[in-house]
Amino acid sequence: MSAVGTRTLRIGTRGSELATTQAGTVRDALISAGHDAELVIIKTKGDQSMESVEKIGVGVFTAELREALADGRVDVAVHSYKDLPTAPDERFTIAAIPPREDPRDALVARDGLVLGELPAGSKVGTSAPRRTSQLRALGLGLDIRPLRGNLQRRLGKVESGELDAVVLARAGLARIGRLDLITESIEPVQMLPAPAQGALAVECLSANTALVAILSELDDPNSRAAVTAERALLAELEAGCTAPIGAIAEVVESLDDDGRIFDELSVRGCAAAIDGSDVIRTGAVGSPENAEELGRSVARELLELGARELMNVTEAGDADV
Repeated sequence: MSAVGTRTLRIGTRGSELATTQAGTVRDALISAGHDAELVIIKTKGDQSMESVEKIGVGVFTAELREALADGRVDVAVHSYKDLPTAPDERFTIAAIPPREDPRDALVARDGLVLGELPAGSKVGTSAPRRTSQLRALGLGLDIRPLRGNLQRRLGKVESGELDAVVLARAGLARIGRLDLITESIEPVQMLPAPAQGALAVECLSANTALVAILSELDDPNSRAAVTAERALLAELEAGCTAPIGAIAEVVESLDDDGRIFDELSVRGCAAAIDGSDVIRTGAVGSPENAEELGRSVARELLELGARELMNVTEAGDADV
């Protein structure tokens, strides 16, 4: 029985294998805590269109889930956090950010190749401007090809030989149990991930305080601090999920002058020209309690270094998956 009544908690999710697997972890955690829960599939515009996200709009994977929350069809929505618009919606609360998966990008390439082994001219699939710009900036002479569709469809492009490689979020492959396909986990020094990549947002109505309290038990403080900083960076840059912006924040242990261990939040961010001609990077370290301001300060430094001009160098792209 649910602690918010006798009704089973209805968890809204997209219908893809990855989305239902992600939402299933939340369902299972709630059941383990003594709350009946089930998944409810909600179709979204992003699932029904093969157009790029830049053409059909930010929030295409989340808007319908939020409307299902608002009209009472579901009690909880589980999102890939990076898909949510940065503008706040007071109707809803992100009640929990569960422990985050590894946020790095991953290469899945033919013949077990890593990035540095791909011959010049190799066809690499990813339409995300963030990935496209940083791949081009590596100067490897890769032929970046548009890529759209669910995870299995993207992976199939390599299996069929249509592409030599694809770049995907490592977290997605981890969640569907296919880490064995990865030929290289791409370190942030080469490619910074999307803000909030690998993190889930567990959302409910702000007014439902009893449910907020239940869901908050699933929250991981370090994941929340990191994601808060990364999303604040994105918001300060007034950029959406399709912008050529990368960010990663991590809670790390440091030593004070007396040898005592304390936690710090390291934040790194980048802005890139889509043609790969330039990438601006900067970072900062501060208290996890000041995560939002720390992220915004990194964004302001990026702007001072010319990020706005770089972001205006654009071409058609797609959301990070």
